[in-house]
Amino acid sequence: MTAEATETKLGPLILVVGPSGAGKDTLIDGAKHAFADDPSIHFVRRLITRAIPSGEDHDTLTAIEFEAMERAGSFLLHWHAHGLSYGIPITAQDRRREGAAVIANVSRTVVDHARRRLAPVRVIVVTAPPKVLAARLKDRGRESVQDAAKRLAKAAEAMPSGPDVIDVINDSTLAAGQAAFIAALEKMRR
Repeated sequence: MTAEATETKLGPLILVVGPSGAGKDTLIDGAKHAFADDPSIHFVRRLITRAIPSGEDHDTLTAIEFEAMERAGSFLLHWHAHGLSYGIPITAQDRRREGAAVIANVSRTVVDHARRRLAPVRVIVVTAPPKVLAARLKDRGRESVQDAAKRLAKAAEAMPSGPDVIDVINDSTLAAGQAAFIAALEKMRR
């Protein structure tokens, strides 16, 4: 057998991005249930320096712990936003080596870096109209009025684009949003 025949194809890294309030975590949670018995798809838990539970699926680190992990190269991807630090554990790469599609909720600011370093990379952009985003931010009550305004202003910034991107407009029912998101995952995991 040749070396090429014994190598496992690296699974795609599917990055989920979009503005605050677009419903990324909710859609990811629905997809986790839909793919619960499928070992070829893996959802990554982010590490965040947020001390208070937020409804997001993440593990909490102190800023000191995060900095130590960053220095040790323990993150596949990491970024800083909204006064917090976020990271995707390097262990996600193990699942990719096994051929699994790895799904991670990340900042749009790391997409180009991931494209250069971690191919194959695919991107799902989850978004919604500004009025929907504003209502969702208000309903979740996680941000101050000023922080919510900053997040809404950031929502107007350009999202990743290209042949490796699928847009999911999450402005209808939960069932419709989850169906569109799952369809995008099905297409991108191959």
